[in-house]
Amino acid sequence: MKAFLMHRDQDFFLPREPLPNEAALTQDLELTTLFDAMAGGDGFLFEVARTAVLSSLTDPEAIRYRQQVLADCLEQPSVVIDLYNLAVEAIGAQKRIWRSFLSSPDSVLNWSVQLLELFVSALRRLRGLADEHAGSFRSEGFNRFFAMLASELDDQYLATVEGHLKELKFRRGVLISAALGKGNKGIRYVLRRAPEQKGWMQRLSVANRSGLSFQIADRDENGFRALSELRGRGINLVANAAAQSADHILSFFSMLRAELGFYVGCLNLRERLAAKQEPTCFPVPDAPGEPTLSARDFYDVCLSLSVEARVVGNDLDADNRRLVMITGANQGGKSTFLRSVGLAYLMMQCGMFVPAESFRAGVSAGVFTHYKREEDATMTSGKLDEELRRMGDIAGKIRPGCILLCNESFASTNEREGSEIARQIVRALTEAGIKVLYVTHLFDLAHGLYREQVHAALFLRAERQADGRRTFRLVEGAPLATSYGEDVYRRIFGSALDAVPTAGSDRRP
Repeated sequence: MKAFLMHRDQDFFLPREPLPNEAALTQDLELTTLFDAMAGGDGFLFEVARTAVLSSLTDPEAIRYRQQVLADCLEQPSVVIDLYNLAVEAIGAQKRIWRSFLSSPDSVLNWSVQLLELFVSALRRLRGLADEHAGSFRSEGFNRFFAMLASELDDQYLATVEGHLKELKFRRGVLISAALGKGNKGIRYVLRRAPEQKGWMQRLSVANRSGLSFQIADRDENGFRALSELRGRGINLVANAAAQSADHILSFFSMLRAELGFYVGCLNLRERLAAKQEPTCFPVPDAPGEPTLSARDFYDVCLSLSVEARVVGNDLDADNRRLVMITGANQGGKSTFLRSVGLAYLMMQCGMFVPAESFRAGVSAGVFTHYKREEDATMTSGKLDEELRRMGDIAGKIRPGCILLCNESFASTNEREGSEIARQIVRALTEAGIKVLYVTHLFDLAHGLYREQVHAALFLRAERQADGRRTFRLVEGAPLATSYGEDVYRRIFGSALDAVPTAGSDRRP
């Protein structure tokens, strides 16, 4: 049995192989904040969220398939939560049944039968929920899931399973056939179905029928041990089959819990954002390689989850642009904007809604980040060496169709050297078909690229009002030779700045 809720033709696997750039993505995009919101304090849901978000889909059809399932979940949240809780309860059932460490055929069969009885009850309830609510769901995923339950778990099948489980308790004893092998040792043990005895006249006639038999004395331990071994040989195959059946159903409920867990996480996140009246939408995923990237009122979901007030959204029109350079005033929202792009890509490509009024982008082959880091505490290398080493690692993994987010990269050296290094890297990446979004205070870098690629790239600038206030919006505009670091100084030190002589242009934060 399959759930069909995360993929059309494959299972959703937990755990998974970590991405080579997973640690950097998690740190730079603050993904733990997103996972925490989806988990709602549940460790299992946290792992499901991390696995799904970091396992990007690259087929737009697969993304749309999952979006449709999520749309059903948003319309029927109580039913989805009931289904999830049922799966959790069924998995927890095995913990209530004692399992012998000896694992004899008798103990294996006893444990398997008890567990299967609980599973059959859970399957009946699952069928009941499907029958009651199937008509309210429209997605292909849920329709296939409910159709599977209806066809494979019909009343006749469940009744047959319950009948077999009743027989496997062997209340009338065990009927076994065998043959004699070499040395008169028993071989080919086969468990036989006991004949049905419907009425008391039939039971009486069987009881009076003559036949060969023997009785073991009450204190004959060896005899009882031999009889137990004989019984074990007879039921061994049946015990193994029952255990495999229990494991199969347990695997189904585990898969159902994981797949529904992703959507429960989405419901948790949507509830948090809706409480703040933050907009969300289903993005439009274009084919890989399509140079589309546009959004309306999109924002950093992790920032929104961390503050009480609503956050400022931005618009973006970067269709047919391989490079987006972001400059402007300090503390104007540049890094937040960059992070919101990376989060939107990851959320889109795992089939989620995104934090925006609208969002459209070509599916990326991978998201990479190159953010500035703190000074190496061990002093084994300088900051520039560390930045170059990380960029070298990225160059060995990134490929055409990917997106790279750079935040203050190569600002650790002087402006001329940092700008030249960054310029060569940006040129090589964009010419290789990689989309680059770059936040920088290096005027030499930004202005040089602006002169070269004014029509091929998009240049955004953090907006600053005449009185120095930040709007946290980014507008299209040429790079400026100042980052308005004076504004930050005045906000912290006030009029003390007036007593400090200044000279030259302000190009650094």
